Amino acid sequence: MISKSQLRFKRIFDVVLVVLCLPLLFIPILLLVLIATIDTKTWGIYSQLRVGQYGKLFKIYKIRTLADGEHQLGGLNNHATCIGRFLRRSKLNELPQLYNVFIGDMSLVGPRPDLPGFADTLNGKNRIILMVKPGITGPASIKYRDEEALLAQQKDPERYNRAIIWVDKVKINKKYVENYSFYLDLILILKSLIHK
Repeated sequence: MISKSQLRFKRIFDVVLVVLCLPLLFIPILLLVLIATIDTKTWGIYSQLRVGQYGKLFKIYKIRTLADGEHQLGGLNNHATCIGRFLRRSKLNELPQLYNVFIGDMSLVGPRPDLPGFADTLNGKNRIILMVKPGITGPASIKYRDEEALLAQQKDPERYNRAIIWVDKVKINKKYVENYSFYLDLILILKSLIHK
């Protein structure tokens, strides 16, 4: 199981990598925000409450991908603009989360931050997942990188998400925390970058 010293080292690694990456990504992020603002006809960054480490709520930041006035339902992007769908497929809409990592709400690697009603309802041994900060990428994120397409094929996406995908993600994320190593984080980061 992940130790306090591993959590501290994980945090140091996150900060160092983000500090090194942000100067290179700052202008591209600004350009994507500008494009999203024009494309969606509203401010190109949006925030949403998510469940973080120890069940604490925080605001996650993403580049907006939905048309003005639309809301995401059931994990689907039916109302995403053409550019928005590209940003989601490429995961470029998640670049502002580097700020979440920098301020300590998130980690580069960990369970994806869930909406209230999922991670905050964990009980028993499954609550071990809340020991770590949610991540931009992680083992469950990599397995379900095409989650939206999978949900789009279901008659009842919300039910399928809760009964099948969420249950599997809990098992994957629990295993990640129980068998944590810095080497594992490096492998997961590389897998995420190679896929992109």
